[in-house]
Amino acid sequence: QVQLVESGGGLVQPGGSLRLSCAASGSIFRVYTVNWYRQAPAKQRDLVATITSTGNTNYADSVKGRFTISRDNAKNTVYLQMNSLKPEDTAVYYCNLRTSLANYWGQGTQVTVSS
Repeated sequence: QVQLVESGGGLVQPGGSLRLSCAASGSIFRVYTVNWYRQAPAKQRDLVATITSTGNTNYADSVKGRFTISRDNAKNTVYLQMNSLKPEDTAVYYCNLRTSLANYWGQGTQVTVSS
């Protein structure tokens, strides 16, 4: 069983930065790929960034060059550094870990980009 807890969301002005954290329970965390998704009101949940167990990363085109995903396996934590934020980045951000048996989600953290 894995529990994921996101934190770090909030209200920020356009051009600002936030760092989201996803803290995981369970020792299996370090051997799996972890994803960040986001969901804006009345829209589907979209994949934002991915990091594998070995640290390989991938990003949605809309966030490339602005967001950075990283992980600290010693702390069972994945981070999403978000820079140059835009109003269209406003969404609830979710951490996700998928195994062959289950698909785990956190409760989400709200990010609002507005002046």
